[in-house]
Amino acid sequence: MIMVSQKIQVTNPTGLHLRPAGLLCRTAMKFKSSVTFTYKTTTANAKSVLSVLGACVKCGDEITLVCEGSDEEEALKAVVAEIESGLGE
Repeated sequence: MIMVSQKIQVTNPTGLHLRPAGLLCRTAMKFKSSVTFTYKTTTANAKSVLSVLGACVKCGDEITLVCEGSDEEEALKAVVAEIESGLGE
């Protein structure tokens, strides 16, 4: 199985704090695939709010999303769309 990945810039004003992190997790949880992202030296599980918050991603930071599993393409598209839409902010 191959995994798919994409670099994306977090553009919502507050970065990945509680509310946007919750939205990101909700989107990621719709998929069977594992959804993670790396930021600097941290790898976070996008299905865990605490893991996402622990990465301390701010506005303007670039993360690399990685999806792996049976619906990885759809998962990547959905998570990228959610981040590009500003995560509800």
